[in-house]
Amino acid sequence: MSDVTKGAVAALQEKMAGESFDGTAKFVIEGEGSIVIDGTEVREADEETEVTMTADSDTFQQILAGELNPTAAFMSGKLSVDGDMGTAMKLGSLLS
Repeated sequence: MSDVTKGAVAALQEKMAGESFDGTAKFVIEGEGSIVIDGTEVREADEETEVTMTADSDTFQQILAGELNPTAAFMSGKLSVDGDMGTAMKLGSLLS
């Protein structure tokens, strides 16, 4: 587990604050690894999910810090989304 993904798992767990996510989503942090959100669980993993979001480390950290809106990141091409856009939107509102 890289320091970036380890920190991201902790940050996502804190942001979710025990809330449940209705679906499965994967964040791919380019050059670092993948994180899966499934229900109330956040873990480093690379498995099939309903939606996969890919970004570089800086973009992902800005999203987690609340400095960059996930929708704005997507619209500007900094975040790519593959899969169910509805699931991505639900996750975006949970993390905002």
